Amino acid sequence: MGRDKGLLETTGSNWARLAFDKLSALDIPVKVSVNKNQYAEYAKTFPAETLVQDNESLLVKGPLSGVLSCHLALPGEDLFVLACDMPLMKVSLMQQLYLLYKEPSPHSVFIFSNDKEPEPLCGIYKAIGLSLIMSLLQSNRLTKYSMKFSLGYLQVKTIKADAEQQKYLSNFNVMPI
Repeated sequence: MGRDKGLLETTGSNWARLAFDKLSALDIPVKVSVNKNQYAEYAKTFPAETLVQDNESLLVKGPLSGVLSCHLALPGEDLFVLACDMPLMKVSLMQQLYLLYKEPSPHSVFIFSNDKEPEPLCGIYKAIGLSLIMSLLQSNRLTKYSMKFSLGYLQVKTIKADAEQQKYLSNFNVMPI
């Protein structure tokens, strides 16, 4: 995209703040995953204790790096992931996912599917599943470094997004000129 999506402004707030506020509405602790180059700029908007900087020992980039870095910083915690480039996401949809996660289940990931495609960047990842992905990475058995690919190793429970909900799952990777 050429610039940091989290700092894009929409409706008087940046995308990272929108995601933070939506997660906070679930009454759960919220952290912001940033890389080393983003840290100083995000520290102007978020308290330092809410920032988790990418662990440079991980040999992955992108969202997987952020999720695994948060897992290393909070190893026993399940993580509710919401990408900042999903600014249309509704708290009510996130609540559906959260309620599904709260039910007894053998699953280690809870996500939406959008037109038969998994949406891994709005989902809940149990610590046990993240530990498995970390183990695969450390033993060089994780052959692709993407969130979607990682789902193949985990027990995934999906909520199929209906036609109305699909627009809220859109992530924006390009901006119109």
